[in-house]
Amino acid sequence: MKEWKIKISGFGGQGVILSGYTLGTAATIYEKQFASMIQSYGPEARGGSCSTQVIINDREVSYPLVDKPEILVAMSQEGYDKNANHVTEQGKIFYDQDLVNPFTPKHQVFQYPIPATRIAEELGKKIIANMVILGYMLGKTRILSTRSFEQAIGRVAPKKFVPLNIKAFHSGYEYKDKEK
Repeated sequence: MKEWKIKISGFGGQGVILSGYTLGTAATIYEKQFASMIQSYGPEARGGSCSTQVIINDREVSYPLVDKPEILVAMSQEGYDKNANHVTEQGKIFYDQDLVNPFTPKHQVFQYPIPATRIAEELGKKIIANMVILGYMLGKTRILSTRSFEQAIGRVAPKKFVPLNIKAFHSGYEYKDKEK
């Protein structure tokens, strides 16, 4: 297995930290991989800058800092602006197209827009946009299986919201089939 260095960025209240925790849970508990996670957020509980860094590997992770992510998930303009130029050559950027105005990074990367917040609102809760965009990212990268991620959602999400989060995840995962 390849080592995956992932950075998820956005604002507090978007479920950025929960996203990283869910990825790590899926990798470690349900796929028997190793993972590390670092979280960072401003002093505001909601609305401030927020990010998480996740490394997934089949060997122990010796250094948990993600300075050059292979995958960036940007749920805010600020998160995109701060991190897009740090993505590795040929890396992937997944962003919420209704919240992010992309630019051309310094080197070759692949960019994948998805209307994550809009899809989440159509499903009934804006807060599940994180699961929509993670579903899209996992559908494109196949880093983790859908089963592992579903199980991780069941373990970390509030019980009454597990079905909605799984539905949001699948909406993003299946979005790849709707691209133009």
